[in-house]
Amino acid sequence: MINVSIVGATGYAGEELIDLLLGHPEIKITHVSAKIDKPQDISGLFPRFMNRLDLTCNLPDPEEIAAKSDLIFLALPHTVSMEMVPKLLKPGKRIIDLSADYRIKDIAVYEKHYNVRHTDTAHVKDAVYGLPEIYRQKIKGAALVANPGCYPTVAILALAPLVSSGAIEPDSIIIDAKSGVTGAGRKLAEGFLFSEVNEDFKAYRVNAHQHAPEIDQELSNASGKPLKVTFVPHLLPLNRGILATVYVKKAHSSKPIAHGLINLYKEFYKGEPFVRVRQEGDFPRLKDVLKSNFCDICVKEEEGSVIVVAGIDNLLKGASGQAVQNMNIMYGLSETLGLL
Repeated sequence: MINVSIVGATGYAGEELIDLLLGHPEIKITHVSAKIDKPQDISGLFPRFMNRLDLTCNLPDPEEIAAKSDLIFLALPHTVSMEMVPKLLKPGKRIIDLSADYRIKDIAVYEKHYNVRHTDTAHVKDAVYGLPEIYRQKIKGAALVANPGCYPTVAILALAPLVSSGAIEPDSIIIDAKSGVTGAGRKLAEGFLFSEVNEDFKAYRVNAHQHAPEIDQELSNASGKPLKVTFVPHLLPLNRGILATVYVKKAHSSKPIAHGLINLYKEFYKGEPFVRVRQEGDFPRLKDVLKSNFCDICVKEEEGSVIVVAGIDNLLKGASGQAVQNMNIMYGLSETLGLL
């Protein structure tokens, strides 16, 4: 059995991790912690775990966490994980970090978008970006996995085959993405109150979202040259799910893709257990992917452009489900274990 701790267990992602790992045959949850006012039974915080997990949630103590863990999930707010990671890597523990602290390799870019000085730059270069469909081999031996953001996950999976093929103009990418409210985390803020979100729909952080440089970084890697997208996120009056519609122009010099773009995508994601490439015209809905670790993709080819529609559950393939997928890879387990 692999002994696992969850730091940040009271957030949406932490709660999802508990639920997933309680059903995982190779995992024992040995410690849960979070920034809370006083110690409390996890079943008192989440009654659905009653008689399923008999642990008390305390404030995080790195020494105690390390002593009880083989692997640690950090489901902490952005800018907090960097305080914990050096203390947990030192005794040789493996970490999957769900925050953005180790995703962006350019420290100046991270500090600009998260408005904080990075205090653990030494480990950024060693962290492996945890998108299994792209970095599976590196994830296998990683000590520190930077679990991708929810918007970047759906955007990168939607675009990686096109960007890698050179079939599109790299400066033409427009990502129009819509997310449920849980994407913002479990926090008390006026903009996320039910009465503010219900029966409303809005764009926010237009082309200025903190996930944009993460998308740029990974698509640039796939392209082999610098690339910058136009990214506009929207807030849906729903609990969970992301649906992204991506618009790109075909490269001026590109030749027709043999057997069409659907087959390009199917070949690119051949054997991938959690990417489902759908037939032309069969566009995904949020209901198709909610409560699952799947990313559903449909691509439509026009005369001079391409439209891609992709959907994920932001709390699963966009966070905790992908983290469990990464854990399975790290420990040589079946990739779908605990997820199907």
